[in-house]
Amino acid sequence: MKRYIFKSMSVVAIACGMMALASCELDRMPETTLADNNFWQSETDLRGACNKLYVDLPGFSHDTRADDVIGTAANSTSSGNWNVPATANDWTQPYQKIAVCNNIIAKGEQAPLLDAQKNRWMAEAYFFRAYHYFDLVKKYGDVPLILKAFDSTSDPDIKMGRTPREEVIQQCYSDLAFAEANLPDIDDVKSDADWGRVSKSAARGMLVRIGLYEGTYSKYHSLGSDAKSHLKVSIDAAERLINSGKHDLYPDFQKLFYFDGEGRQNKENVFVKVYGPNGASGVILHNNSRGLENAVSVTRQTIDEILYSDGLPREKTSLKVEEKMHNDVFLNRDPRMALTFYQKGEEAYKAGYNPFGNQHGNGYGIKKGFMLEEWNTVNKETVDKMIIRYAEVLLSYAEALLEYNGQITDAQLDATVNKVRARAGFDVKLTNSFVTTNGLNMRDEIRRERHVEFIDEGLRYDDIIRWKTAEKVLPVAMLGLKYNDADELSTQRENIQNRLTDANGMFNGKKVADQGDIYVIEQASARSFDPNKDYKYPIPTYEIATSEGNVKQNPGW
Repeated sequence: MKRYIFKSMSVVAIACGMMALASCELDRMPETTLADNNFWQSETDLRGACNKLYVDLPGFSHDTRADDVIGTAANSTSSGNWNVPATANDWTQPYQKIAVCNNIIAKGEQAPLLDAQKNRWMAEAYFFRAYHYFDLVKKYGDVPLILKAFDSTSDPDIKMGRTPREEVIQQCYSDLAFAEANLPDIDDVKSDADWGRVSKSAARGMLVRIGLYEGTYSKYHSLGSDAKSHLKVSIDAAERLINSGKHDLYPDFQKLFYFDGEGRQNKENVFVKVYGPNGASGVILHNNSRGLENAVSVTRQTIDEILYSDGLPREKTSLKVEEKMHNDVFLNRDPRMALTFYQKGEEAYKAGYNPFGNQHGNGYGIKKGFMLEEWNTVNKETVDKMIIRYAEVLLSYAEALLEYNGQITDAQLDATVNKVRARAGFDVKLTNSFVTTNGLNMRDEIRRERHVEFIDEGLRYDDIIRWKTAEKVLPVAMLGLKYNDADELSTQRENIQNRLTDANGMFNGKKVADQGDIYVIEQASARSFDPNKDYKYPIPTYEIATSEGNVKQNPGW
């Protein structure tokens, strides 16, 4: 049974974090002095202060901003029905957490300890500062880069303007370089007391993620910055992580997301948020399985992205069958299809799977990560959340190599994409000759792997933003289950008839599938995406007003 790594948090350390949480705005940062002058004197003090960083770490959520996972109500970001807010947690919460990081760094530098002792804990703060700044850049682009803890509300930097995103990202790289150099190896944080703390592997994993994001964002949004330099950061970090020999894919794709996949025994874990302890009333809890039942499902668009057992997509395969029954869509598919979604007749959400009848919505029910034993706990689920797993590193490495070199070798595909496929039992290899022979596009196929492998893991929205494909995949009808007469759901069909496509699979004059009666969860007429503004979040008006004009709004908002 895992132990809760934050139990040792001292009252003073909590106070340190709470000072940052006392206000939502940049003009109320933690002071550099604490009432307890005896704090910040030992490694125990620094460790206790760093525990706050893990409490602040976001964990389980079902991200419905993209085109893969959809909720029971429209997501305003996904549907384009959003406006400039007065305040926004997307802006204020990362800065609250950055304030805690800055305070730890400032106090840690002054601690009466050897450099190696204090650097080990400051490295955690540097890691999380990079993590939260990257979150801000992904949403807002240029953001104020604040690297100190304020001791006075008269400090002019409180009202500073937005720093160019390239400078912020370079600071992230610098912070993560410090973290990688000073954090312990992942094998040294494997004990119950330490598991979940960041390691060199986590720092490398974040460098892989940030470098790929910025490299492709710069390339496809024509920023003018050196896309290749960012891609090289991702490639180099991936190679350091892979060559460390510390990680591998967990052999069972389905159990990867259960208690079986927890801890250091699962070499796929790179960066994890710890919940629990398991089976107890832990301090850190989530509601993932209940959310799978009540909140989200997967779109038909995502189902149609999943390859057939010959390795070909729906529009090219000869293995596609006429869907006379709900489960026919599962025939001759990549094994991840059946490992990720429920079929009719399987026990799901404590009841037989019933298209159009479940509370989760009218898309396809997600099996991945659902645990009945967790469902039974009601808001007290404790299975850990993988934030970065080794499969992401491998697929990011493949994509970065392709984008950097303009090509990828079969050997590199075997070490990345094909390794991930094989783990799930999908033994059709992606090769250059396979792509050429079948008229495919290598970039599209590598992107498809990310889509399929990471369904409901929070990566899809970031991907369509950096690829600049959101303008194509978001302002369209969001499709759900296909209705079949043979499934004997005439009552449900009568209730939703006006939400089905016609017999030719047509909706709003566009062909949405090659078979009719696809449920339309959200109509295209209710969705929009303006590429001139919607690739970035709007800056809250309060932040603009209180900066005395230094913070400017994003274009188009």
